[in-house]
Amino acid sequence: MQPRQSIIEIFSTFVQFEGDRFSRWATESRLRRNIQSCLQQIPKENSEYFWVLYWYKFWQDSAAAALAKQHLTAYLQEPCYWISQKTCAAFASSQFKLSDCFQIAIAQVELVLKNFNPSQSSTLKNYASLIFSTAIRETLRQRQEVDICSDWGLLRKTSQKRLAESLQNAGLSPETIHAYILAWNGFKTLYVPSKAGNSRQLSRPDDATWEAIAKFYNSQTTQPANSQTLEKWLLSAAKAVRKYLYPTPDSLNVSLGGDDGFELLDNLPGTQESLINEIIAQEEAQAKSQQQSEINQVLSTAIAQLEAQIQEILQLYYAQQLNQDAIAKQLDIKQYTVSRRLTKAKEVLLRSLANWCQDSLHISLTSDLLKSMSAVMEEWLQNYYSPSSS
Repeated sequence: MQPRQSIIEIFSTFVQFEGDRFSRWATESRLRRNIQSCLQQIPKENSEYFWVLYWYKFWQDSAAAALAKQHLTAYLQEPCYWISQKTCAAFASSQFKLSDCFQIAIAQVELVLKNFNPSQSSTLKNYASLIFSTAIRETLRQRQEVDICSDWGLLRKTSQKRLAESLQNAGLSPETIHAYILAWNGFKTLYVPSKAGNSRQLSRPDDATWEAIAKFYNSQTTQPANSQTLEKWLLSAAKAVRKYLYPTPDSLNVSLGGDDGFELLDNLPGTQESLINEIIAQEEAQAKSQQQSEINQVLSTAIAQLEAQIQEILQLYYAQQLNQDAIAKQLDIKQYTVSRRLTKAKEVLLRSLANWCQDSLHISLTSDLLKSMSAVMEEWLQNYYSPSSS
């Protein structure tokens, strides 16, 4: 698979399969036009992360949810494909193909969006990959169980709730469902396997058991049925359970079709600017939080590398708020020694902070900037050694 490069491709194209292998990226014209329109109005925003937040915010707005979900579904095609390929390979005996696993996973996009929290560290791709993998694995395990069981073994392992759901899914009437469940209750009650450990591969009940099941059924209803009819019903019920547990995956990567689709920006007047400001503010807050975390790490590491006595002096000066004379008396050293070592500690910390700024923020250091950084570092030291932060 060739990875997509541009923002337009990432948010408007879908995986197409041929012979259970990736064939090409298919473009959905309405999504392409929409993302092109967005880029024209916000030309400076070419960040994948920005547009993920952008469409996620629109998905939370009911007026724009459908189209926003389509853009995000397009965005999640690549992680869905790779997770499907990896998980499918782990179940070599499964009858599911790669394309089947892909459809099982991509059907979970709504669940992904409902539970995703952009304020957490996980990206949408990483979070979606976890949901996709879980959905595929659960379906394949379930399918393996269905494949192993005979019809009679499956009926014995099925709960009444699942049986009722399966029959409803098959479109049967409430009266028919009631009759099938009554027959199934007779089967569960009267057909006791001779080998409990091999309940998956149960054989057909013998004729005597079928007669007993029919007798049980007829005692519970005013509309009697013979054993042959009950056997047909239960075989139909087993078929319904298999279909319910193992539905044929339908492709969700189909073209939405038609060129008469609305343009999102034209239908949400007044919301775009506030939304963009909100996203930018969120990005800035996250960037600021990340920078603060890195600064904390840089300065904490620098302190840990100082001489033991200098670390003690910093502790006494900032945490216990002793003056230099008091520190000198406590450590039995000269006051000017305390002063020099405090100055040395601050120089080391300032140098570490300045190097980080140059390497991470790519800024040129001026005397004014160094003064500003010195003030920031002084405030950081007070907070670092404050009793509330320890």
